[in-house]
Amino acid sequence: MSESRIDAHVKVLDERVVRRAKRYGLDAVVYAPHFTRLPEIRAKARAFSDDDFLVVPGRELFTGSWRNRQHVLAFGLTDPVPDFLALDATMAELDRQAAAVLIPHPEFLNVGLGRAAIRRHEATIDAVETDNAKFWPHHARRARGIATEFDLLGFGSSYAHLPGSVGEVWTAFDAPIETEADLVAAFTEGAPRAVRRRHGALHWTKRGAEFAHLGYENSWGKFDRLVLPGETPTHPGHALYGGRFDESSVY
Repeated sequence: MSESRIDAHVKVLDERVVRRAKRYGLDAVVYAPHFTRLPEIRAKARAFSDDDFLVVPGRELFTGSWRNRQHVLAFGLTDPVPDFLALDATMAELDRQAAAVLIPHPEFLNVGLGRAAIRRHEATIDAVETDNAKFWPHHARRARGIATEFDLLGFGSSYAHLPGSVGEVWTAFDAPIETEADLVAAFTEGAPRAVRRRHGALHWTKRGAEFAHLGYENSWGKFDRLVLPGETPTHPGHALYGGRFDESSVY
């Protein structure tokens, strides 16, 4: 049986990323940029997919407020879901859509779900990230411990914010993954998989570069530019959502 190699979470997508992913033997990536609406993500995913390479559109949802934020990764969505909802409301909406629900970087700095939140929503969660290219070894050990504690399967990704990091960590499935539906089923049905990574000095250099990038990711200046303006497209108060999420919005 052929193995499918999936980088289950990247933030960047262009021709360079696709060339690199193919060179490293990846079959697919999940493209889930922040603060970008699902139709735009879907369009870009289609544009960079071909017969040999699949880009799955996803959303890393920014739940809660800036000071109490927790990220949830989802794909297989049927409808757009905004950022800045209470965590319970986000998880209820993902459950309604029967999406694949993954927990990226658990208990990582101030953006990962903690044990209490995972325990509250474990029936909805399909997998916990046990390695990515921003993790140092102690982060990965803690994440593996969380997955074991809750009897949840793991997954790995580059979590690449920098193009050169794509394919540094991936998830290998013992089954062909040819469509978005295949990947959703692999996660929601608990398909066998292994989390793998590259090795050597260059790999650890790239991890260091990704970790250093967190300084910008978590800056108030970024938040001020992307979130506070009324036209932010993934804000729940945007006219695109028709007031549907007003009661569960934290802003």
